[in-house]
Amino acid sequence: MANLAVDFLGMKMKNPTVLASGIMDFSASSMKYAVDSGAGAVVTKSISLEERKGHKSPIIITEKAFVMNAVGLSNPGVDAAVEDIKDLKKKVDAPVIASIFGKVKKEYGEMARRISEARPDMIEVNISCPNVEDEFGKPFSLECESAADVTRIVKENTKIPISVKLSPNVPSIGKIAKAVEDAGADAITAINTVGPGMAIDIESGKPILKNKAGGVSGPAIRPLAVKAVYDIYESVSIPIMGVGGITTGNDAIEMIMAGASAVQIGSAVYYRGIDVFSKVCDEAREFMDKQGYSKIKDMAGIAHE
Repeated sequence: MANLAVDFLGMKMKNPTVLASGIMDFSASSMKYAVDSGAGAVVTKSISLEERKGHKSPIIITEKAFVMNAVGLSNPGVDAAVEDIKDLKKKVDAPVIASIFGKVKKEYGEMARRISEARPDMIEVNISCPNVEDEFGKPFSLECESAADVTRIVKENTKIPISVKLSPNVPSIGKIAKAVEDAGADAITAINTVGPGMAIDIESGKPILKNKAGGVSGPAIRPLAVKAVYDIYESVSIPIMGVGGITTGNDAIEMIMAGASAVQIGSAVYYRGIDVFSKVCDEAREFMDKQGYSKIKDMAGIAHE
């Protein structure tokens, strides 16, 4: 039987599936539920210095092909998050990844220092959320210089490995990835949601989301995510966590073949339930056994050969 265990920057994971940021509630019990349901690791909701209430409802739209959200990065703030992560690490035997963001570059440094007190296994640096663009200005992921600046600031303020989460909304994601690698990133997470997008209620003639626009995720964006991971793999030598539209075991394998060493699953929790992690692993293992792959590493990046 194929072995799904992976080592991502020293994080020993029983399988390559990871709960993506922003899917579950911030509580330790919620994160533990994902691990108990088969996730090889979990990523917290993105954390800021101060508590954020987020946007007013409605904040999410679900359709067959996509999910669109404008949650607005709601979170309890770094002080509460540190305690929650400490609590979570006592309760699970899987790596815990802390997602952080800041309104300005210097805040990322303070966030890196503060969140390091919780000793997460990795820090995911969210520089690419599209649904608060009007509030904070353009995401730092849109330009090589700003993406690299944030990466350097975070690296200067923590000894914990970092993965920089990139946006697909750029002409060349490979160039952005190379810039953050040169600035010290240990890994890349790709991609964040696409957009912003919009949906209109044709009865009222008005946007459905209270925020009007939101980030698009779900099955519809998977080809974009696969191409982004493929391009990043061609540009950097650091590992990649692929994310975007992964719903089945075949989807996960496709992302791994494009160059990902592990895969994050988010919207599929809505489509297939919290046990989607176990389902994806069972499907991936079945494929690997049929095709003669003994471990995940055997498939990583083979689309480039």
